[in-house]
Amino acid sequence: MLAMRARAVTALLLLSLAASACGNKVELGTAAKIVDVTTGWFDAGVTEDGKNKLVPSISFRLQNTASQELHSTQLNLIFKRVTDKDEWTTSYVRGIGQEGLQAGATTEPIVVRAQQGYTGVQPRLTMLQNKEFVDFKVEIFGKQGSAAYVKLGEFPIERQLLTH
Repeated sequence: MLAMRARAVTALLLLSLAASACGNKVELGTAAKIVDVTTGWFDAGVTEDGKNKLVPSISFRLQNTASQELHSTQLNLIFKRVTDKDEWTTSYVRGIGQEGLQAGATTEPIVVRAQQGYTGVQPRLTMLQNKEFVDFKVEIFGKQGSAAYVKLGEFPIERQLLTH
């Protein structure tokens, strides 16, 4: 009888632990909101062959809209020309560090600049006004641990020159 009672208590404890573990999972796609977004073309300087280089850039913060802490996240930003289905360039960055992000809190600004962009001999502002210029967009995906990436947002890259 005592053994049966001990098994029942053990089973109840295991069920409680399992239920609480399930309750601690926060869906990143609904809990992380992208806020304070600024996009544009960053002045990446002059290339070795003397051309001006502009790269698409985005600055944003992640806000935890859940009632629980968000844990470490990875972000994948895919930069695409709006006329193409395929990516132009991809950047992987940390979204939320190991310290986590408390409910209602917002990260410091996250700035991501693509490695590839446009080059030209004309002045940078003229490059943005060129009739051949093709606009870009950026898609932001995030994941926690071994979970699959989920789309967090998509933003057009504004035709404005960024210097920082």
